[in-house]
Amino acid sequence: MAVVGLGKMGLSHFSMVNAHPDVDTVGCDGAGFMVDVLGKNIATPMYRDFDEMLEKEPLDAVVIATPSRFHAPMVEQALNKGLHVFCEKPFCLDWQDSKRLTELAASKGLVAQVGYHYRYVGAFQEMKRLIDAGAIGKITHILAEAYGPVVLRPKRATWRTQKAEGGGCLYDYAAHPLNLLNWYFGAPGQVTGSVLGQVFSEGTDDEVFSTLRWDEGPTAHLSVNWSDESHRKMSTKISLIGTNGRLYADRQECQAYLRKPVAGLDEYSEGWTVKYTTELTEDRWFYLRGEEYSAQLDEFICAVRDGKNTASENDFASATQTDQTMAMIIENAETGQAVGQASARPTPQAPARRGWFGRKA
Repeated sequence: MAVVGLGKMGLSHFSMVNAHPDVDTVGCDGAGFMVDVLGKNIATPMYRDFDEMLEKEPLDAVVIATPSRFHAPMVEQALNKGLHVFCEKPFCLDWQDSKRLTELAASKGLVAQVGYHYRYVGAFQEMKRLIDAGAIGKITHILAEAYGPVVLRPKRATWRTQKAEGGGCLYDYAAHPLNLLNWYFGAPGQVTGSVLGQVFSEGTDDEVFSTLRWDEGPTAHLSVNWSDESHRKMSTKISLIGTNGRLYADRQECQAYLRKPVAGLDEYSEGWTVKYTTELTEDRWFYLRGEEYSAQLDEFICAVRDGKNTASENDFASATQTDQTMAMIIENAETGQAVGQASARPTPQAPARRGWFGRKA
């Protein structure tokens, strides 16, 4: 398995894949510094050129952890080589690419997964179980939030702060709570009131506000800001209010308030019940960095090893749904008109390709 792009997330994935007992690892990064440093200190084969690696190495699968604008072309190359693909989020900056690559992976029977790791967090999994069980009745009110300290002052442009490279706060931060909402409720029927605001950045959004409505379902408010220094790291949380109580979940815990007990949920009584991620998470046989990151990669590796043709969570189709939801938010923010479905929109124009940069840091 090759890990492509050895920046922040790429190095994390590389360390986990390289330690997995069922995997022989290959590394690839466009920055010569990373290739030189790793090549001198570990035995793993290292490449600077993606095309050369695909040509020379007898790969079964790849992990794509490059800047976001390279995802679509690299995923397509890998799929056309018959390789299983794990791609970091966001999947693609143009949801039409996401849809096309989903169909391509399915036609070839390949395992195709995107790194929305919050679906592997025990508290968010418990929230989904309670929603599916009808614990709080008809859900009428949703608040989906994400805050963190990414852009805290005006600074030189990086791939993350260039819209054509990384997609901005919407694609980097808001994608996480949106993916959870898609997991819980499916695709929204309408998006209104969207604002993509700038705090310190000049070329992209630092904060996101939007209202999402589901046909015959709830309404959600999305509030995201990556210029919030009060948080040491990213904090994602979902709050729900329904006719029989309310639910709240973040990385640490799932809180439930029930007006009346619900059949089949004997562990939840009237009033408040709090369950912590530590008690909601099954021990993983393979662990490095965090249980959610270990779980998603282990699941991908085992699916490839065992000859499965899909991943149980976070497949390309579910990531495409999130990409389409983000396209609806962009269209609504730009036009000021309610958006019922995402239009086919051109991909933001990026600088002419002069070799991929290969870093996600």
